[in-house]
Amino acid sequence: MQIHSGPHNTSTFKSGLWWKIVVSSIVFLGLGILSGLCSMNGYEAWYDELNKPFFNPPAWVFGPAWTILYILMGGSFAIIWQIVAIGRYPIIIKFAKRGLVIFLLHFVLNLAWTPIFFGLQMPVLALVVIFMLLALVIILIRHFYRLDRLSAFLLIPYLLWISFATALNLAIVVLN
Repeated sequence: MQIHSGPHNTSTFKSGLWWKIVVSSIVFLGLGILSGLCSMNGYEAWYDELNKPFFNPPAWVFGPAWTILYILMGGSFAIIWQIVAIGRYPIIIKFAKRGLVIFLLHFVLNLAWTPIFFGLQMPVLALVVIFMLLALVIILIRHFYRLDRLSAFLLIPYLLWISFATALNLAIVVLN
């Protein structure tokens, strides 16, 4: 059951949703790039030596995939942010704020995975982090769905990607 509707109708686009989408997408994309850049020094030789599963994608896939996913996350976050901004009922605003907190907690795990896996070269610890991340993404989608279906649906490709990344991380741990 959806407890709120309409944060992305025509009048709310005029009242600030567009800039929230742009700001959120830029912030999440920027932090994602920063996380990646901070942990990429000298990882190539280590990563190339790992045994990888047959479904390991080529390196060029990751940049475009994460760019799209961070933009979708920005849109999803912005819709819930808009509910907080224009909400009329305190209980809905409180529920939406809780969703933003869950989002930010999940995003910290998202940002932590790359430095743990590549920077510290600790695939087992990264696997623990990505399992927690996967659980939080599922909780997040369920929470957002109750507020706004579009915000939840925007996170489905991300859930699929994190599921794939979890399988890849697990396979690397098992093969090495």
